[in-house]
Amino acid sequence: MAKRDYYDVLGVARSADDKTIKKAYRKLAKKYHPDTNPGDKAAEQKFKDITEAYGVLSDDKKRKMYDQFGEAAFAEGFAGNGGGASGQQQYGGFGGFSGFDFTGAGQAGGGNGAYKTYSFTDGDGNVHSYSFTGDPGAFGGSGGFGSTGGFGGSGAFGGASGDMGDIFGDLFGNMMHGNSRRQSAPSRGVDLVSDIQISFDEAIRGCDKMIRFAEQNGSGKLQSLNVHIPAGIDDGKTVRLRGKGAAGAAGNGDLLLKVHVSERPGFTRKGRDIYTTVQIPFTTAVFGGEICVDTADGRVKCRIPEGSQSGRKIRLRGKGAPDMKNPSLRGDEYVIIQIQVPRNLNPQAREKLKEFEQAC
Repeated sequence: MAKRDYYDVLGVARSADDKTIKKAYRKLAKKYHPDTNPGDKAAEQKFKDITEAYGVLSDDKKRKMYDQFGEAAFAEGFAGNGGGASGQQQYGGFGGFSGFDFTGAGQAGGGNGAYKTYSFTDGDGNVHSYSFTGDPGAFGGSGGFGSTGGFGGSGAFGGASGDMGDIFGDLFGNMMHGNSRRQSAPSRGVDLVSDIQISFDEAIRGCDKMIRFAEQNGSGKLQSLNVHIPAGIDDGKTVRLRGKGAAGAAGNGDLLLKVHVSERPGFTRKGRDIYTTVQIPFTTAVFGGEICVDTADGRVKCRIPEGSQSGRKIRLRGKGAPDMKNPSLRGDEYVIIQIQVPRNLNPQAREKLKEFEQAC
């Protein structure tokens, strides 16, 4: 059964921008994810289809190929430059014959002794004539270039051996590609894109996550895989799982997991540095002291200097996020001070504060 149009699968218009496509994919992926629909085969297939569609439409180059050629753009042996025949794959990727004219004239003899003369007029009006002996169906039989033995069949342009295949292969290859003959390489499977959500602390410390995704070998089965998220990863970064994408003749594509980091109240991150805000008593700000602060390594003591003002930043060296490539390099954590103003003072405390005010 032919697959549905990728745009229809995601429920978006062909003119949809990247943001709209991503939004549609995330909504559908959440709805049909196997973990949300255990044992539902229809949901599994739907999840597989939308993942495949998003893997193509989220990539600008693949989307352009799909818009022009459809799913054939990702088929094995596709040359991707027009024509679509197996002849173009063998003889330099020649796509289309506009500006050229072929005419056949005369046939004599019979069987293997038959011959035909073909005139070829190039784009500059020059005429080239060639006579061939052998199978009169080398150009596709009596149907000529348009029959099953023509451009895409077993004739000269479809990969047949013999004088005609060699001559026309050289002729078109030389004219169109400066004497360089190209052959189509087997195609590699397309990359697939998915999303993964982790917490603020998991992004800093690193973690292992078990994910489930549809196998791309046509079986429709779900595969479970333990994925390591490196310490220090930031929101929007991608983890590449090589060989876990769609299957292809030259190997599987990759599965790209885009990481989304949840927010943590009271904490923000800028690169490798972490910022947190703490409230301290008025007296601690005046006299100084110690408070406990949360960090990626757990709670630590933070010294508050005497006379600290609201908004002051206290630096905790090496308590930030590690560098993904070099975990020995770490950022810092900055503690931003906010002073609590005392409320509902009892008479004795109010009197002491009055004495303090007069003393100052």
